[in-house]
Amino acid sequence: MPSLCRDCLTPFDTAPARCPNCGGPRVLSHPELFSLTIAHLDCDSFYASVEKRDNPALSSRPLIVGGGKRGVVSTCCYIARISGVRSAMPMFQALKLCPDAVVLPPRMAHYAAVSREIRAKMEALTPLIEPLSLDEAFLDLGGTERLHHAPPAAQMARLAREIEAEIGVTVSIGLSHNKFLAKIASDLDKPRGFSVIGRAETADFLRDKPVSLLWGVGEATRTVLARAGLRTLADLRRAGERRLVERLGPSGARLYALAQGEDHRRVTPDAPVKSVSSETTFDEDIADRGLLETHLWLMCEKTAARMKAKELQGRTVTLKLRRADFSALSRQVRLDEPAQLADTLFRAAQGLLSALPEKGPFRLIGAGYSDLTPADGRDPVGDLLDPQAGRRAGAERAMDRIREKFGKDAILRGRGFTPPD
Repeated sequence: MPSLCRDCLTPFDTAPARCPNCGGPRVLSHPELFSLTIAHLDCDSFYASVEKRDNPALSSRPLIVGGGKRGVVSTCCYIARISGVRSAMPMFQALKLCPDAVVLPPRMAHYAAVSREIRAKMEALTPLIEPLSLDEAFLDLGGTERLHHAPPAAQMARLAREIEAEIGVTVSIGLSHNKFLAKIASDLDKPRGFSVIGRAETADFLRDKPVSLLWGVGEATRTVLARAGLRTLADLRRAGERRLVERLGPSGARLYALAQGEDHRRVTPDAPVKSVSSETTFDEDIADRGLLETHLWLMCEKTAARMKAKELQGRTVTLKLRRADFSALSRQVRLDEPAQLADTLFRAAQGLLSALPEKGPFRLIGAGYSDLTPADGRDPVGDLLDPQAGRRAGAERAMDRIREKFGKDAILRGRGFTPPD
């Protein structure tokens, strides 16, 4: 069976328990290992990994990146996850589960800079890269074997090793014959994982998986399907495409195809970006406006970091909310001038939130920029209605530079700890 040592990158035709060349235990074996070309790379607890890289004293400590007691968890390391801590969890709950955790505020500009280093390494393998966020991307490695003198599996194993050795964070790899399955595979063996889902095993692998595995199936869709007795992918296949379309509309056809492991979407690096946004779903519905604004600020920071990394600016701000009954609510406002800053996004979205007569509770909040154009380097200069806009823009840019150059202890931002005023 085709095999590859992930430590020394030696290929084999057998499936040894340990590498005969270096003795390492990380041997990857699969019948289709050297013929699959679609990969998904996902950094392991990216923000926390960067913080532990920058401060080795934290390596054995449970670490949470997020706000203070009234904030939320942006991400956490695997040690904290053992205690039950999860992303988007309220900080008071996370600290109750893991009272010894070290809590650090997020440094989005710094994470974006590290993300660019990883992206440069991916670009050395293939131009067909489709980023999903700062810490994950699809790669199409079809046709690259002759260029790099190695099959895609070996290229991705080498890439993972280089990222860990030279950048200092770990990644997990999923390899398959389409994007849907590659993304699933990358989550099967975290951290430092490398999993493969081949064509021949697709049907068996998906048979008894829950419908929640499919993209686009949230709580509301899952409830609709459950009422019809459709809880697994096998149930969807038995129901047939026509029944799913009758119940769910056009998305029913997509879910039926995915339930069979069919995904014909290409890896599209040049697809125009129409919007950039971030959202979070709460463990418990929230009505408190102060806590909602804390979550909103964190989403604005994430969105702004992605805008800066992509060198984009947006003219329209969108606030997204989801009610307790799963129905969606969104509001938009057009800015006087395009922007990419967290401060601009937050103030516009905060205004939309404050104007809502509806008090909640809500189960999700998000914010984003749309109507995008390439960034022109100009920030708000302020006017009679907001004379401090220029100073806030300058402060945010200065903080980005300081954090990137000097690290996490150089400067902190208060909104990451308490609800904004």
